[in-house]
Amino acid sequence: MSYTKKLHNNIFNNYIFIFLSNLNLTHGLWMIYLATKGMSLVQLGLLEGIFHITSFLMEVPTGLVADIYGRKTSRIIGRIFALLSIFLLLTADSFIFFTISFIFIALSYNLESGAGEALIYDSLKELKLENKYMKICGKQEIAVQVGQVIAFIIGGYLATIDYKYVFYLTMIFIVITIVQSFIFQEPKIDKEETKNNKLSKILKNQINQSINIIKDNRKIGFFIIFTQIILAFGTSLFYYLQNFLIADGHTEFFIGVIFSISAIFDAIAGSLTFRLEKIIKEKGILMIMPFLSVICIWFIALSKYSYIFYIIMCAIEGFIFVAMSDYINRLIPSKNRATILSLASMVFSFFMIFIFPLIGKIGDLYSLKTAFLVLAIIATIFAIGNFILLLNINKKKDLPKT
Repeated sequence: MSYTKKLHNNIFNNYIFIFLSNLNLTHGLWMIYLATKGMSLVQLGLLEGIFHITSFLMEVPTGLVADIYGRKTSRIIGRIFALLSIFLLLTADSFIFFTISFIFIALSYNLESGAGEALIYDSLKELKLENKYMKICGKQEIAVQVGQVIAFIIGGYLATIDYKYVFYLTMIFIVITIVQSFIFQEPKIDKEETKNNKLSKILKNQINQSINIIKDNRKIGFFIIFTQIILAFGTSLFYYLQNFLIADGHTEFFIGVIFSISAIFDAIAGSLTFRLEKIIKEKGILMIMPFLSVICIWFIALSKYSYIFYIIMCAIEGFIFVAMSDYINRLIPSKNRATILSLASMVFSFFMIFIFPLIGKIGDLYSLKTAFLVLAIIATIFAIGNFILLLNINKKKDLPKT
């Protein structure tokens, strides 16, 4: 099979990989599971905080692994760490071992986050098809959400029987993805020669180049911060909503159904992003979408039917994620792609380190409803600040084309 054909196959194979990777039946249940193990909201917040501290510290080093040693290699190692994490989460029975599990899953996330995206974008770039990335990214979002729909429903059902079945089936799916990781074709990119250079010099050069790229094009930095703040709000709500709905008298299966519906809306929104973006353009994504997301957070905090507005918010995030992923990838060179995308994930972890434990602490001291109100206030301040900033930029000069 020719090199070009293998690159084409990367696209379809990645749909399958993403689908299987998202058959993580624990994803919508781990906070409830750990609560049954005696973990308080503060401890749950600390565990997620540890996850993001690890991500914050390791994002760039793991991104360098993908840029220097290959996206495929990084993805394989990431999947192995995911398997170790799920196994430890099942067998552990103390905060210390749960912490180790969360460190492993953070490393897994780090190794896969920028690597997978860079693998596909650079495959398209080699094929001179990068203009199709937004459409392909939308289809990838469908694969993500279909996998999560199945995981939420099956996971929710199995959790009502015995949590161990949730973990066993998840580990089987991870093993399958480890095997599948080996079939990808590594795209050819310009990267530093490792034979005649010290590793420390290569790492330093890669980091310096990536930071200079962001400094030279501040739009990259703005897109990264904009996207990661919104994702941090949504991620925090996703996890704490599990305990919120349980306290409200709902079952794990009901929660699985709600998250499945939200995943379907997310998938539909992601797949239609390239059409919507043609209508409202970049400015519409940047200025309108944050306010729509904020309105949803307020209704999640205040409405009796919080899960309905969570579903709507997921659709809005689907639009934002796919559009911003395309905007950012257009602006960065291939040899620094995984490193810069890892820097983006590092920003996400930075926000989560503060936001997630804060919600847990307020939830423990008062209630999760109060915590959601605080999050709504923070999100409102961000949306207003973002709008004012963009208005000032537009008065001076239009946002440069992506």
